[in-house]
Amino acid sequence: MRKLLAVAGILAIALTGCRGTSPDDAGSGAAPATVKIMVGGIDKVIYLPAKLTEQLGGFRAEGLDVQLLTEPSGATAENVLIAGDVQGVVGFYDHTVDLQSKGKCITSVVQMADVPGEVEIVAAAQAASLRGPADFRGRKLGVTSPGSSTDFLTQYLATKAGLTGADYTTVKAGAGQTFIAALDNGGIDAGMTTDPTAAKLVSTGKGKVLLDMRTEAGTEAALGGLYPASSLYMDCAWVQDHRDQVQKLANALVKTLRWIKGHSAAEIAAKMPREYAAGDPQLYAQAVHDSIGMFNGDGLMKPDGARNVLDVLSQFSPNVKGKKDQIDLAKTYTTAFVAKVPA
Repeated sequence: MRKLLAVAGILAIALTGCRGTSPDDAGSGAAPATVKIMVGGIDKVIYLPAKLTEQLGGFRAEGLDVQLLTEPSGATAENVLIAGDVQGVVGFYDHTVDLQSKGKCITSVVQMADVPGEVEIVAAAQAASLRGPADFRGRKLGVTSPGSSTDFLTQYLATKAGLTGADYTTVKAGAGQTFIAALDNGGIDAGMTTDPTAAKLVSTGKGKVLLDMRTEAGTEAALGGLYPASSLYMDCAWVQDHRDQVQKLANALVKTLRWIKGHSAAEIAAKMPREYAAGDPQLYAQAVHDSIGMFNGDGLMKPDGARNVLDVLSQFSPNVKGKKDQIDLAKTYTTAFVAKVPA
């Protein structure tokens, strides 16, 4: 009898443990479901909504335990997703199009920005002679990494100005201090980066903004249309099998996007981890101010923007060239989850 009671007790504990891992039980005192999300540079302002949601307690409020990880570039982050090591990536939407050309179904479930949030920065010493993409000829241009969104956008800007890939050299410059060092020591003449890196270069006088794609007007002037960028994208099969968790992620992120629209840059910066300011809170707040307008506030994809991304990639992505008519854009994003976020 004692043995039977012991076995029953063990089974009861085991069943209680199983109930604790169910996302349906989250928020009722049970252990929340864990979701790993890779961010393509967690301290970049373009991906701020992910960390801000964590800081505001948004994921926990939805009954989720979200683990935010980081890689220096979106190209690296997507590889971790494909390997199955994470359930989602906060990165540029264009990766979903590029990966579909390789037979992978990846979809954006929350579209946080309609513009890249990138700036083309020129070294101060080169600013007099490098005043636009037409002056890229013979120059060394920094991109995050080969095959990254900054690589494709740089190629597009150069081609639009009448240049070919043989007219300039792209250099892997990374972001943050590696990018700053490359511009400072002459490793690159100009390059594409984001805040807070851009704010640091401008504030120190080391760089000047050549093209500003942090706003709709600047993006349309540079690219001829919107270019949806920062998003949460996930494997299509995982989304289908975990709709409850995806909905909770959408709820949390969209609520943060709405919160951003109702608060100042200083208030937003104050909510972020202290180390993101790198010892200069005022400069970090300025970086947030310069980029915060890129976030759309609703998480919705603009169909015209998605088509513009496909147009760009069909010209410059080795994977998408020649496959434009084979890409099903409807599978690269969904608005089903953000449409259900409570008002």
